[in-house]
Amino acid sequence: METIGVKQYLHVRTAEHPVYSPCGEKISFITNYTGLPQVWELKHDESWPAQISFTEERIIFVQYISKSNLRIIGMDVGVNEKQQLFLLDDRGELTPLTNSPEHIHHYGGSSPDGKWIAWSSNRRHPAFFDLYIQNLDTLEIQKVFTGDGLFEVIKWHPSGNWLLIKKINTNLDNDLGLLQLATGEVKWLTVHEGEAIFESPHFSEDGKKLYLLSNKDCEFTGLAVIELSTNNFSWLDQREWDLEGLSTSHNKKLLAYTVNEGGISKGVVFNLQENTIYTWKTPIGVITEITFSPDDKKLAYVFNSPTLPSDIWELHLTSSLLKRITFVSRSPIIENLLIEPELIEFSSFDKLKIPAFFYKPKTAADNVPVVIFVHGGPESQIRAVYNPFLQYFLNRGYAVCTPNVRGSTGYGKKYTHLDDVRKRMDSVKDLTYLVEWLKSNGNADPEKIAIMGRSYGGFMVLAAVTHYPELWAAAIDIVGISSFKTFLEKTSPWRRKLREAEYGSIEQDSEFFAQIDPIHHTDKIQAPLMVLHGANDPRVPIEETEQIVNELRERNHPVQYIRFEDEGHFFVKLQNNITAYTSVADFLDQYIGR
Repeated sequence: METIGVKQYLHVRTAEHPVYSPCGEKISFITNYTGLPQVWELKHDESWPAQISFTEERIIFVQYISKSNLRIIGMDVGVNEKQQLFLLDDRGELTPLTNSPEHIHHYGGSSPDGKWIAWSSNRRHPAFFDLYIQNLDTLEIQKVFTGDGLFEVIKWHPSGNWLLIKKINTNLDNDLGLLQLATGEVKWLTVHEGEAIFESPHFSEDGKKLYLLSNKDCEFTGLAVIELSTNNFSWLDQREWDLEGLSTSHNKKLLAYTVNEGGISKGVVFNLQENTIYTWKTPIGVITEITFSPDDKKLAYVFNSPTLPSDIWELHLTSSLLKRITFVSRSPIIENLLIEPELIEFSSFDKLKIPAFFYKPKTAADNVPVVIFVHGGPESQIRAVYNPFLQYFLNRGYAVCTPNVRGSTGYGKKYTHLDDVRKRMDSVKDLTYLVEWLKSNGNADPEKIAIMGRSYGGFMVLAAVTHYPELWAAAIDIVGISSFKTFLEKTSPWRRKLREAEYGSIEQDSEFFAQIDPIHHTDKIQAPLMVLHGANDPRVPIEETEQIVNELRERNHPVQYIRFEDEGHFFVKLQNNITAYTSVADFLDQYIGR
């Protein structure tokens, strides 16, 4: 079989963040078609979109202002995640709104009359996010809430007199409240015991109810409704899987969301008046960013699968006609080479069943080299989506396995907490049992198994090669943590509290960190290592990479290091990605290639 270069896989573009214009005749979305995420616009009577924004930095999101054709966008510099807000007009001109580049700004929507926007920012203190509103005529900014915590504006109440706000307690626990703009008082709506999330909230048409997704007092996230006058909480749809991505129609009669069945999405439309549920068929993949058209007759969403990279699809609700409306990801050179995975399970050391996606190359034979890719988070989940470099590895003849080790989301609260703090290394041990499964059931060459991961997955790579060094023929760490102690000392101040809930704290767990941190066990590493990092990373400081690279170089261990000066925690620019993953592919070919 002919092999294709990594460039062809990385040149596959993506489409995201679809939003209908107020009249519904066109959709704005973000695509990296030019190599950098920009706003494009598709009219329903045209077959190809037009570019609307022309910036030198990535655009993170786009939304319309209420009762206006003006769009608001978010943009940072060098992928440093210090998002600023701008108005974008039809000529591609930008009007700066926040204009405080040293701070982060999270958008919270526009008022019903379109005259104000809301956002949160850590302007007052780097560790805390206060709430602001801004007049779009005068650009006047008013601080409306101050608190020593992590607060965000979710949206405006239909009356325009309240803001729906969120207090983030941990990554897995939050509360929602109504902030009265006239008085600054907050009525908290979701007071609860134990851990619970309350997400994707939407008001009813009269503003008296709140539809949302929650896992309050249960293992999985379901669909619920809160009566705002009494705070009464009741369920509308509960399943043995998480529900995700709730959206409401403009007339508030329909709810749309997805069911996450082991990393694969199933779409759902819930008719509130008829109390009926409608689903539609899609290939194996993931549905995100569902949005209704202004006339509520259509549903646009992003669909991403291993064989159908991220594009926007549209479902006509009356005819059930499903249509792909963007084709920015289409690449005839590779589309017939893309491979769907098999969903497998393996038993770990304590008999716990661990799910994983196993991709077999089309040329699979006995003793195949394997790349294990570990997701970040750790409160996250590997999904059945297109991944350019993993598909490239398959084309090169490698098998690929992407496990959701203990600690992953999507399998209930209990499963997510199985790797907390002192149980951290149990998830690393899961990887060793995956290796045994691959040898016994996946035709893996025991001498050619590599491990790769990014962010927290990078820690998993470093932990695996330091604590189980004999298993690995090669390792790739992308923006990974080499020491929880130094990571917590240097990560963004507002992020530290969130991470301590998962990893532990320096004050209470330093001794444990010293036992497990890869930086203290570099002498045990046997596998050659490749490491990549962006200099502007606000999440995992680049020192995490450079301290372990320096240690390995001092003892002449084979290590390759690529530092990107104009990237952050994510590599956004096309040429940088080509450089990164061409180098990774060459590294794998050198150490585990046939």
